[in-house]
Amino acid sequence: MTQQNTGCLYPDLLRPIDKSGLADLSEKGKANPNAVVTLKAKTVCEGQFRNLTYIRNLTPYVIDEPPHLLGEDTAPNPSEALLAALGACLSVGIHANATARNIALSKLELALEGDINVTAVWGVGDLSEQKRLGFSAIRVNISVEGDAPDNVLREIIAHADKWSPVANTLRNAVAVDVSAN
Repeated sequence: MTQQNTGCLYPDLLRPIDKSGLADLSEKGKANPNAVVTLKAKTVCEGQFRNLTYIRNLTPYVIDEPPHLLGEDTAPNPSEALLAALGACLSVGIHANATARNIALSKLELALEGDINVTAVWGVGDLSEQKRLGFSAIRVNISVEGDAPDNVLREIIAHADKWSPVANTLRNAVAVDVSAN
């Protein structure tokens, strides 16, 4: 973390968040603390391991596998996409909390890496019952700069980590129901 001189103008600040919109979202959450929304996505396999995931009316999100996993290497694989989702979720939380505290950020970068055993090969490889599936460890290294002391930036990171929906989904058991039509 690098602290910038708070007496300077910051021409290279990150694009700001609408602070009044953020305050409105905060009040809405406080007014209805038990509100739950349902997010939806539809994934369609194009062939081989290339998949298109449709979310809202956005351009399809592409997921593929690298050549060593028999894919075409046209996009992140599912596990890499999970790391990307975690990084983006933490970044959103850090930027929102900095904004709420009137802290302008000039740099926010997250480097993520995760250890995963892939020898089960989607259920057609080593199927030892004691095999741990999924990531066994994920590490996130955050580089942030802004007009606040390092200890304040660290507090914001810790707070964003504590309240990150994606980080908490990874930390806590979640019910997953997979069925066929």
